Formats: sequence, structure tokens, C-alpha cells
Amino acid sequence: MDTFHATTVIAVRKNGQVALAGDGQVSFGNTVMKHSAKKVRRLYHDSILAGFAGSAADAFTLFTRFEAKLEAYKGQLLRSVVELAKDWRTDKILRNLEAMLVVADREQLFLVSGNGDLIEPDSGIIAIGSGGQFAYAAALALAQHTDLNAEELARKALGIAADICIYTNHQISVEVLG
Repeated sequence: MDTFHATTVIAVRKNGQVALAGDGQVSFGNTVMKHSAKKVRRLYHDSILAGFAGSAADAFTLFTRFEAKLEAYKGQLLRSVVELAKDWRTDKILRNLEAMLVVADREQLFLVSGNGDLIEPDSGIIAIGSGGQFAYAAALALAQHTDLNAEELARKALGIAADICIYTNHQISVEVLG
């Protein structure tokens, strides 16, 4: 059976601003099924940003679980992602979910996966999904050689990924804090 290839999401934290950007393409096999999916959103009183790559149904399950953790821990991002990662790793049903999350507030940025990964990048940049490696490389280069802010970096890096990755398009949505 074909699998969904659904996305590129990038997060950039720079100079007190954090931006999370995602493209809009959802593909099934070699067919584009949707051009305008929204894969980034604001959570917990608009103070947390989250984006997903992978199966949409699995990602929505994770968003629901993550939102419950944010409520339980009063918006404490680190505590919430640690608890989500523990549940995701140990729960028999959650363990089979095929998605990854990038979550951020103004101070912290994390990648969370079902393998128990909880990564806070040194560079303040993280990208996931089909075009994630392209977006990540572009953002690192742009961060080193331009004065772009976090939102501009995320948009330009995602645009470069869309030029290269067949599973990424130019219909970019961005959420910004700061």
C-alpha cells in the first residue's frame, strides 16, 4: 500500500523570535491529494507553536495528547514534551504512530518522536519531514550569511526545500512568537 508523504516543517529561533513554518502539500504515492494543508498551529493560549510531519491522523492524536500535557503542566513546555515522549515510547498504541512533532515556545524548541527522541537543537533550527534536510541545510546557511529574522529564515528555507523536494510545495503557513 502507498504511504502518505506529507510535509516539510521547519522551526527557527533567533533574537527572541521563534517561527514555525510548514508547507501545504499532502501526497499519496505519486499523486498530490491536497495543496493547502495546515501543519503548524498555536496551542495553549497561543503561547506554544507545534507542527507535524507524517500521518495526519497520527499527528492529530499526538496534538491531542500534547495539548492535554500542556494543560496538566500549565504550559510548561519541557515538562509537557518529556511526559509526551515517555507516553509515546511506552504506550503500545502510541508507539505505532507514524509522525513527528516540532514544538516551541519563546525560549525552547524541541523535536519529539515515537522513538523516545526529545531533541533541543544547538543551532536554534530544526526541520522534519520529506524536505526537512533541505530546509535545515538552507536555514543553517541563511542564518550564517544573512541578517534575516526567524520568520524570514523559515520562509526562505522552506521555499528552497520546495524547489528541491517533490513532496513539498510553496503554499507555506507560518506561525510566529515574539
